[in-house]
Amino acid sequence: MGRPTQWLSLLLFLLLPGPLPVAGMEDAAFPHLGESSQPPPRACPPRCSCPRVDTVDCDGLDLRVFPDNITRAAQHLSLQNNQLQELPYNELSRLSGLRTLNLHNNLISSEGLPDEAFESLTQLQHIYVAHNKLSVAPQFLPRSLRVADLAANQVMEIFPLTFGEKPALRSVYLHNNQLSNAGLPPDAFRGSEAVTTLSLSNNRFSYLPPSLPPSLERLHLQNNLISKVPRGALSRQTQLRELYLQHNQLTDSGLDATTFSKLHSLEYLDLSHNQLTTVPAGLPRTLAILHLGRNRIRQVEAARLHGARGLRYLLLQHNQLGSSGLPAGALRPLRGLHTLHLYGNGLDRVPLALPRRLRALVLPHNHVATLGARDLAATPGLMELNLAYNRLTSARVHHRAFRRLRTLRSLDLAGNQLTRLPMGLPTGLHTLRLQRNQLRMLEPEPLTGLDQLKELSLAHNRLRVGDIGPGTWHELQALQVRHRLVSHTIPRASPSPCLHCHIPNILVSWS
Repeated sequence: MGRPTQWLSLLLFLLLPGPLPVAGMEDAAFPHLGESSQPPPRACPPRCSCPRVDTVDCDGLDLRVFPDNITRAAQHLSLQNNQLQELPYNELSRLSGLRTLNLHNNLISSEGLPDEAFESLTQLQHIYVAHNKLSVAPQFLPRSLRVADLAANQVMEIFPLTFGEKPALRSVYLHNNQLSNAGLPPDAFRGSEAVTTLSLSNNRFSYLPPSLPPSLERLHLQNNLISKVPRGALSRQTQLRELYLQHNQLTDSGLDATTFSKLHSLEYLDLSHNQLTTVPAGLPRTLAILHLGRNRIRQVEAARLHGARGLRYLLLQHNQLGSSGLPAGALRPLRGLHTLHLYGNGLDRVPLALPRRLRALVLPHNHVATLGARDLAATPGLMELNLAYNRLTSARVHHRAFRRLRTLRSLDLAGNQLTRLPMGLPTGLHTLRLQRNQLRMLEPEPLTGLDQLKELSLAHNRLRVGDIGPGTWHELQALQVRHRLVSHTIPRASPSPCLHCHIPNILVSWS
């Protein structure tokens, strides 16, 4: 009888409930074998979600007060899209294990953020405080930080230890604030030699800030008031690959021959929407994309481009080149140039002696009235040619103007004064745009051999059903007109109806 009694006692002992948990037990991270790794339900603040023991998500709950029962084990805390106005130090100081803190889109002001708010977060790596109401940056952020996002606030001042002395810091976002040069101290990034991305766009800088991290790879300074890049300001940024300076007030005197000369890794430079009248000097040979659109450039000099031999894309749209601003051979140093944008420059002819390897020539909205037999002879590899909205007439487009463009795939002649289809079109064309001309008839000869043509735009011309000659569509077996403005099916009454062309469901647009 003794043994059954012992077994019964042991069974009762195992079935009895354990001691009630005491406050704070949910923060003791000691899951044993066979126990659930999930925290007790009361470890998660009301209405929040806690998918893991180290994650607390209180996104979009209209919270006005910082939750007071967040587990100490939390490493990732999201409080974005709420109505928080302040961060209580006593609550944050408990969360010393935080690695990610997301406070994006709240109402937090600098008055609601104590100076010592983050001093206990010694493991914090990512902090997001964008779209709040900060007028000054936090005086201290943890040394462990990797990413800091303070964009879209009202920040006017940065302190030395906001971003300084952060050896692991990689990315800093300060765009859409009210920073000026006076608000960014010279030692703002001292001891932070690993920053690769810095966004200072949409602020109030009047000159490029000095003492930026030498490790930078991407620097955003667009939409400021910058009129000058001080000499030597970019002399240490030898790893910089992308530099955005568009929408500023840069003039020729605000740059010199050394401004970009030390940027031995630079690939992308955007200087559009400034007040430059010449191409900057001292461009590095690594540069692949140069954006100079919407300046006041009147002349392109070959000497200014000599160093940028690796340039692939040159964007010069909406400048003031006129008839003499791009002389023959000005682009000769750019042997590898792929794309040239020149629309809106008042050009009266196609530029001569363009780089032989050019693949895309974009010239709409100029004054080009003539296309001669040899105007395009220097660029036999063109695949895209855009001459839309110029002053071309059929009488002044030579019948051999396109003869060497054997690789041309897209030809845009819309918005000119053509009365008939050009002759000698390249047989490899896929797209031909002729809308908004003065076309009065379609004849088969100009379209002969265009068996790869997929898109033909003829809208807004003077064509009528009877103006389409016999056999016009015979070889256009791949044609698909995508956009119908005034559309009709191919007229069955025409001498060579579409039914014999083996082109199903073709639509041609004209008006």
